[in-house]
Amino acid sequence: MKTKPNDNRDDLRPEYNFDYSKAVRGKYCKRLLQEGANVIVLEPDVAEVFGDSATVNKALRLLLDFSRSTQHLTKRPATNKKKTAHR
Repeated sequence: MKTKPNDNRDDLRPEYNFDYSKAVRGKYCKRLLQEGANVIVLEPDVAEVFGDSATVNKALRLLLDFSRSTQHLTKRPATNKKKTAHR
């Protein structure tokens, strides 16, 4: 049985060659943080309902306001039961 010759050549295309010695660490970090570059991907069925990010934000803010306003309805009142010794 013949074995394949060991081929150690670089198979990357020339456009993928990158000189990392010229790279700047964190070059865009400050700008991304200022612009708020958090990305959240919606499921396709949810994305169909909302036209843009402003609509999604408005709906989420309404949901947050609603949950804050109804939070007191689900909390149990604090009780001060005295512990008694069981006989």
